[in-house]
Amino acid sequence: MPHLDKFAAALIVVAVVVGFLAPRDRHDVGPPRANPAAAGGVARTAQAAPSKVAAPPRKKPPKKPPFNLAKAAAAARAVSANELGQVPILMIHRVMAKPQASLDRSTKELYDEFTGMAKQGYVPVTAAEFVKGQINIPAGKHAVVLTFDDGSITHADFDGAGNPKPDTAIAVIQRVAKENPGFRPVATFFVNRDPFYGGSKPGIETMRWLVRNGFEIANHTTNHKDMRSMSKAEVAKEIGTDEKMIEDATGKPATTFAFPFGSLSTAHLDWAQHGTKPVKWDFTGMFLAGWKPSDSPYASSFDARQIPRIRDKEKIKEDDCKQYCSTAWLEWLAKNPDKRYTSDGNPATIAFPQDKMIYLYTRYREWACPY
Repeated sequence: MPHLDKFAAALIVVAVVVGFLAPRDRHDVGPPRANPAAAGGVARTAQAAPSKVAAPPRKKPPKKPPFNLAKAAAAARAVSANELGQVPILMIHRVMAKPQASLDRSTKELYDEFTGMAKQGYVPVTAAEFVKGQINIPAGKHAVVLTFDDGSITHADFDGAGNPKPDTAIAVIQRVAKENPGFRPVATFFVNRDPFYGGSKPGIETMRWLVRNGFEIANHTTNHKDMRSMSKAEVAKEIGTDEKMIEDATGKPATTFAFPFGSLSTAHLDWAQHGTKPVKWDFTGMFLAGWKPSDSPYASSFDARQIPRIRDKEKIKEDDCKQYCSTAWLEWLAKNPDKRYTSDGNPATIAFPQDKMIYLYTRYREWACPY
């Protein structure tokens, strides 16, 4: 469905104001903090007060493969691995040759940004891979999550030969991947009713094409309504009907969910994550609308029900993008490489400098590879 640009922009402004009033260390998001609400980050989003509900215990990871700690630590040190570092999760709306609204991105802007990230060593993972901790990228590389909201035709459409049209998001991603080996052509699409409406293929076929080609289809509710004032039954209907559409198209349930406008209440953390009627769902991760990089999924401060994203935009005055949008954050992470997620390339370990051991979520201790 079309995004309500003015409303969404206003909500982002609210998020920025909340961030401005937060403690002045808001840009120092390197080591995950034991109390994210006090840090003014993870627990604060557009319209949302800090949650007072503790995050539910995460499932214990599968039994780890054996590894030689000394060798693994030496290899991790060689690439300055920090798998407790921050991960930028970009929130993107319409993509077009000539943007028409403030949330739009031009094809060239997206191409230039993704190419720049590829040159810096960023490797995309899907939102589902991220929340599950399945960040299997080469040593020395940095994880990034590309998310697209609202199922716009500008994200995925095809020419007469069945190839992605050049100005679409998927075409840009595939072009950057082809020109920069190692940049995985994957992304997550949070869809509403009638996704990719008006395209050359019915929405159900487009969703199937995306899944076949490694992309993720995720839940964004049916009608993209503000959920704060909804009852439990209304929340269930909004999420459940969208979930049924996704399962009918892809043959599997959605792993992740994004709150429309980033709006949530404390109650919604439970109502939205699990459902039984009319369709059962169990989201592994739920995403907000701003305004900072996310903590590592291996960190004790990571709350899978309130994962922040970054608005995809250059450094402009609007909505304080000079400090809080994607260009500004990517520049900051480049200047502070010890704060960002850097892989050790070993799926059997979670590697990080020794002094960050206190920030590791306890269930991952047997995977720990401090150096």
